Amino acid sequence: MSQNHKSIVGITMGDAAGVGPEIILKSLAHQEIYDLCAPFVIGDAKILERAKSYVNCELAVQTITEEELDNPDFQFGTVYCLDLNLVPGDLPVGEVSSIAGHAAFEYLSKAIDLANKKRIDAICTAPLNKEALHKGGHKYPGHTEILAELTNTDEFSMMLSAPNLKVIHVTTHVGILDAVKMINPERVYRVIKLAHDTLKKSGIVTPRIAVCGINPHAGENGLFGYGEEEEKVIPGVRKAQEEGIKVVGPLPADTLFFRTVRGDFDIVVAMYHDQGHGPVKVLGLDAGVNITVGLPIIRTSVDHGTAFDIAGKGIAEEKSMSEALRQAVELAPKRV
Repeated sequence: MSQNHKSIVGITMGDAAGVGPEIILKSLAHQEIYDLCAPFVIGDAKILERAKSYVNCELAVQTITEEELDNPDFQFGTVYCLDLNLVPGDLPVGEVSSIAGHAAFEYLSKAIDLANKKRIDAICTAPLNKEALHKGGHKYPGHTEILAELTNTDEFSMMLSAPNLKVIHVTTHVGILDAVKMINPERVYRVIKLAHDTLKKSGIVTPRIAVCGINPHAGENGLFGYGEEEEKVIPGVRKAQEEGIKVVGPLPADTLFFRTVRGDFDIVVAMYHDQGHGPVKVLGLDAGVNITVGLPIIRTSVDHGTAFDIAGKGIAEEKSMSEALRQAVELAPKRV
């Protein structure tokens, strides 16, 4: 595939004090990534240079201009960086920093701008730190909400992908009591529809979707809870079924994930953060991918945090970043 036909993927560096720079370098040390796409980093070149010493990396770091994205000639052996020059070279590693938090926001904002202008085909994000993000003046729960606001997207959801398991969430970064309040039939229906449409675009003709209950045993006909399944979930499932979507539920979450990994379903609709995240991370913490669905642009991410405790040690695994890059290419519109 020629360079002109490869998807151009912008990799945001995330929090410069975390493992993002390391896992980016480790991923871009694989020839297959350059065979798949034209990758480049949106971040700080000096931080990438510093991270080379952590991972014993011999890759060259080369700064590029935005205009060079119009006809990229990105070769394996070089890490190309759109250098925003936002953090000092001696930024402490593994510590919460308002400077790094603000920079992480700016890297993402630039990536969204490039995607909106069709200069890049997909965004792949390294992890940011929510405390640092807030200290930097950006009061968002995480990447997903920033992406939604900056693309004027009202209807979106987080999808996690691990080997043999995909999970999409009705609610994500809210407390459990707030999550239950936020769940309603229309939101359940819309997330089912997002799951169906996303899997169809990926090539599954008739996606098989299963919906979790909120309570243990999906309420067991009113034995547990206060009728949340009947009030909040079942009407949304029925609406989707009436449109011809192949969906069942609510089903007990304690067995549903096992059944999905076994092959009974293509995706699980989880009601809240930990219900969906727990099983995915048990199956693939180092190979899980976070995909924001419903956006007008493609965004994938690693499914782990900044790992400040091991930042700068060169031991962070790059599998999730490499898989996120592959998924970005798979989902991105194809250049002709």
